This record gives sequence, structure tokens and C-alpha cells, in this order.
Amino acid sequence: MKFQKMLLVLLVMFSLTFAAVEARAQTRQSVKQYEDMSRAERLTFVGEQARRIARQMSGTEYQFTADFERDIQRVVTQYAQRTGTGERARTKSDLRFVFERGQAHAPLVIAVFKARHISPLIGLYLSWIESEFNNIQPDNPTAAVGVFQLLPATGERYGLTPEELLDVGKSADAAARYIADSLQTFNADPMKEALALLAYNRGGQRVTRDLKLLINEQNRVCSICALTSDRSKRDETFTPESVFYVPRFFAAAIIGENPEVFGLKMQPLSSQ
Repeated sequence: MKFQKMLLVLLVMFSLTFAAVEARAQTRQSVKQYEDMSRAERLTFVGEQARRIARQMSGTEYQFTADFERDIQRVVTQYAQRTGTGERARTKSDLRFVFERGQAHAPLVIAVFKARHISPLIGLYLSWIESEFNNIQPDNPTAAVGVFQLLPATGERYGLTPEELLDVGKSADAAARYIADSLQTFNADPMKEALALLAYNRGGQRVTRDLKLLINEQNRVCSICALTSDRSKRDETFTPESVFYVPRFFAAAIIGENPEVFGLKMQPLSSQ
């Protein structure tokens, strides 16, 4: 009798395990993997997700150009190539490590940005593209510091010492205030969030100058697209890093909010 009960328990456990494995397999089959998509499917996926993320963080509809969406898609593909398999799995560049660090910081970053009435998506993926959630302490005293890579001079503007910039909560608050100030500067633009992100990398005065130089009636519907597309009119300070800064933000957000599409068995970072 005792043996029969044990056998029954083992059969139940086996059935539950099999059901769980089958459910995971069905979930993977129901979510088409990025690596299995055609080029056209990738572009469609990236465009839809970029607009969804823009809508979530701004409450408005962004009208990206096809060229801008292709820039995002290029960066998404670069990131996707860092989800290692086989011998490449769990190397230092593997996105799983980025996600693990992001999961550790996400609750605090989300809370800080919400407190400043800024979309948590901005805080999460700004810190991703700045440091990949590494709390960086540079040897150079004038170099950028911490998860949000704020310069000591910028930190001082928001009342923080270089040492305090290594405090993730304090640096997140300074970054949120920086973004809030930029949102106010670009308040009249329907893509003010994207411009605020570019200003984080390039500086608000330069972005203001760029807008005056490059925006006209034909291209103002997507100001961030216009700033990064016309390479003939940009000055030498508008580096490739700045050109791809906002596309990189959207690429990080697309992966961070859709990890299962990229073979990452994790929850979206914003759900932490």
C-alpha cells in the first residue's frame, strides 16, 4: 500500500513536470523569436514596439520615419547577438548579465522616476544605455560616475558629490531631475521625451541649437528623426554616439520589455 502511494506521488510529480515543460514549449512557439524573423518581420516588430514604448512613456503617438526605425532595428540586432548560446553563453557581454543587474536596480529606479513624475521606462533604459547597470567608479576625477554616468559637474548642479553619484538612488534622482528640466525646455515639441534623452547625451543647449538649424516645416513631425538623419548639416560635435543614442534607447527598451522574444526567460524589467 505504501509503495502504491509513493508510485502515485511520483506519477503526479512527473505529470506536473511534463505539463510545465510542455507549457514552456508552447509559450516559446507562440512567441516568435527575433532570430527566426525575416528582415521584413524584424522591421515590423521593431517599429510596432518602438511606437508602443513611446506611447507608454509619453502618452502620445510618435511618428518615426522608416530610416529612424531601421536605425533602431540595427541596434536591436546588435543586442540580440549578445544572447549567447553554447560556448558563447554566459560570457561577460551576455545580455543575461545586463538583465540580472537591471533586475537588482529596477525597483529603486522605477520608484525614483515615478516620484519625479517621469516615466520609469526612461529611467530604466537610460541607465541601460549609459552603463548597462554597472555602478562605475572611474579613476579620472572628471569622468562620468555611477549607473547613470553623470559628470561630477552635473552632479554638483543637482547637489551631489562624486561619491554620492555612486549611490544609485541619489544618482537616479539627479538623472530624473535632469530629464525633467529637459522636458520643460522642449515642452512644445511632441517628441520632447526623445529630445530630452538626446540632451542627456549631447547637452540641452546643443540640442536647442540643432533644432533651430535642422528643423523645418517638412521634417518637424519627427524632430528626433530629422536631427539624426541629415548627416550633411550636422557639425563635428554631433558624433555617431549621439546619432544612435536615442535609437539605442529604444532598442534597449524593446529587448527589456520583450525578453522572451530574444530567448531570455525573464520578466520585463518594468515589471520588477
